[in-house]
Amino acid sequence: MTRWLTEDELDAWLRLAGVMLKLGPALDSQLQRDSDMTHFDYLCLAMLSESGDRTRTMSDLAGKTNASLSRLSHVITKLEKRGYVSRCPSPASRRVTMVRLTDDGWGVLVKAAPGHVETVRSLVFDGLSADDVAALEKIAGHIVERIEASRLDSTC
Repeated sequence: MTRWLTEDELDAWLRLAGVMLKLGPALDSQLQRDSDMTHFDYLCLAMLSESGDRTRTMSDLAGKTNASLSRLSHVITKLEKRGYVSRCPSPASRRVTMVRLTDDGWGVLVKAAPGHVETVRSLVFDGLSADDVAALEKIAGHIVERIEASRLDSTC
């Protein structure tokens, strides 16, 4: 039996669908215009920059960016061709691939960050209270956890 959405749930769903459909392209547009990269490119560079040595395993980077390994591998290949990252086998296991943010990649990220952060602030956070931000983090976390759990359930 179908569990139809209540009127309040439908209203909330349509708002969330609007965010999903509009936010990504808005972030991509700003980053393409100002830095010649996509939002996902930026996210990969940013997550590498947050590691002490600017290096992560592909699996760790996939987790940090909420991406599949196949999507991440495609984007890392593109970023590698641009000189922003480099790949090498892990010293601990040749089966593990490490990705390192290069100095050129760091420079591009540092240049792109102010415009990107301002866009995120203006589109997402301006006008939200601290309670709103906490609620957003909690709700988004819950949704991501449900998606991840459903992926695990479907692979068993």
